[in-house]
Amino acid sequence: MDFYEQGVLLLVSLVANFFSALAGGGAGLLQLPALLFLGLPFAVALATHKVASVFLGLGATARHLKSSTLSLKFVAVVLGFGLPGVVLGANVILHIEEHIAQFALGVLTLGLGVYSWKKPQLGQVLNLQNQTFKGLMLGGGVLFLIGALNGSLTSGTGLFVTLWLVRWFGLDYKTAVAYTLVLVGIFWNGSGAITLGLLGNIQWDWLPALILGSLVGGYFGAHLAIVKGNAWVKRAFEVITILVGLALIYKALSN
Repeated sequence: MDFYEQGVLLLVSLVANFFSALAGGGAGLLQLPALLFLGLPFAVALATHKVASVFLGLGATARHLKSSTLSLKFVAVVLGFGLPGVVLGANVILHIEEHIAQFALGVLTLGLGVYSWKKPQLGQVLNLQNQTFKGLMLGGGVLFLIGALNGSLTSGTGLFVTLWLVRWFGLDYKTAVAYTLVLVGIFWNGSGAITLGLLGNIQWDWLPALILGSLVGGYFGAHLAIVKGNAWVKRAFEVITILVGLALIYKALSN
């Protein structure tokens, strides 16, 4: 890539990962289409984006660990159920019609934003629920399904995790975003990147700009989320989910 194209990648990565860290997902809304626009095949673009997204998690983690403590119970549930789903989804994506999956994911993502918007008090205070064995298993089963989506279609699935942690487990938005960015950003996306890298290719020479944008954007997005609090994060979540959903539907229908 020439210097101009590297600059475009860096700018897109900065913006996408800043808003993703603020809302708890959605970096693929800008970053993945940019990689496709610049000429990468879908499978290569997806694997390359997955690698860069790990550094979004690292950048956001560097900020969140200064002001939040993660519960080992939630860490175990999110990783234990989600990681097998990610590996499954990464293996399946090469064998399904992309536009059909994108349309379905777009409708679901749009629904997340509308649902949150219709529930003004959702996620504004920490109110833990479904902490029994049955509640954790049911919640973990849904995380497995979200993990499969994450491994196959990267745009916006972190937003599903954020809302599920709020709705099912009773976390507030700020806490849920911290879990999503640390666990999904680093471990889920890392597993997806490894699986997709083994199955296909990663565009290594595009990664420096993407990684820098992910680290810096992730850190400052997480900082703004912590400083502004739940009301701000909730509104950012709703805006990003609606935009991601509409973008996925439009892309699916235009193919």
